[in-house]
Amino acid sequence: MKTTILEGNISVKAALMAEKREVYEILVDKKKKDKDTAFILRQADNRQIPIRKLEREAIDELCQGKTHGGMAAIVGEREYQTLSECIQPLSFLAIVEGVEDPYNFGYICRSLYAAGCHGMIVAQRNWSSEAGVVTKSSAGASEYLNIIPAENMQDICEELKKHDIKLFCAMREDAIEYVNANFNQSMCIAFGGEKRGLSSKILRYSDQNIYIAYGNDFKNALNGSSAVSVIAFEALRQRK
Repeated sequence: MKTTILEGNISVKAALMAEKREVYEILVDKKKKDKDTAFILRQADNRQIPIRKLEREAIDELCQGKTHGGMAAIVGEREYQTLSECIQPLSFLAIVEGVEDPYNFGYICRSLYAAGCHGMIVAQRNWSSEAGVVTKSSAGASEYLNIIPAENMQDICEELKKHDIKLFCAMREDAIEYVNANFNQSMCIAFGGEKRGLSSKILRYSDQNIYIAYGNDFKNALNGSSAVSVIAFEALRQRK
């Protein structure tokens, strides 16, 4: 049984409320008294999850740093979703390719979930060793967001086509400005990493490439989480 430690009230609460992973034990500073902590402990107690009250120094030793605020949880591996589980009558999906940094990955989860994304498709890799960083940097959003690991991106793109889900690719070549794209339909937006962008296996399925216009003559790409935020919230604006 593989376990990891999630640190801080926000991460622990997200793991409890999202119910996408097993929570085995709650670790809490025995002197910690606040409404949020009381809520978390009630939720754990209702679900018969063991609660261990410790000195702050003991929690420090178990966690990576000292930013846990006196709250942590020992959890199991995250459950992932399939594309078919996330398709809705007006789907908002995203493909995220080539993002290796766990902080950026967490920021992207945060933006997509806040913007109403129904599911994020990623290349298969094991993020479990970085779960603490991802959960914390996403402010818990990575626990709530549906995440779809893809063994083969071409198969995913074929399935999108089969369900009439339009694919927009964040790529400047043959592109229109993102504000002129119609996101108020079943669609998927594909984002690539800052260094290599999107792979040809995804780009060949693009229905429309989109780009973000800059206010100055700037040749470099925005970082991944910034680009995702800009475009995802335009999608939310249109879909409202």
